Amino acid sequence: MSKVFCKRQHIEETLKHLQEAGQRGNECVVLWFGRESPMGIEIEAVCRPAQVAGADIFRIPPPAMREIIGILAQHGWMIAAQVHSHPHEAFHSLADDKWAIVRHENALSLVVPYFAARTTAFSFMQDQKTFKLSVGNRWEELAAWEIGKWLQIS
Repeated sequence: MSKVFCKRQHIEETLKHLQEAGQRGNECVVLWFGRESPMGIEIEAVCRPAQVAGADIFRIPPPAMREIIGILAQHGWMIAAQVHSHPHEAFHSLADDKWAIVRHENALSLVVPYFAARTTAFSFMQDQKTFKLSVGNRWEELAAWEIGKWLQIS
């Protein structure tokens, strides 16, 4: 996978979804849809799919997955990354591993702590933890200095 380029407005929209769910005490997952360009993958849309969520879990049911696949096909997009919230610290839990939507090598999964209540578009990069799917199908946390090689906010 190439570097993901995301505009600040997409971060703001993502945070709005995470914070709304968090106010009800629920995790939330948001998908970033994008298209390949010569520079990498440009995020073109943010999607909060229909999901089943609780204080420490989320999953997207099959009908919602079919809807997502239709949207991707209609626009020629791909799922560039997934972003989800946690009630406390940011890490990739066993449930996150199991229910991850993006499953290809070098896929990105971003986790925002405290239901994103303390996060702004300007603090997003410092607050969230970024995980990349390895060749061995394991989610590995990127060090702060590595994130810029895979994700850029403008």
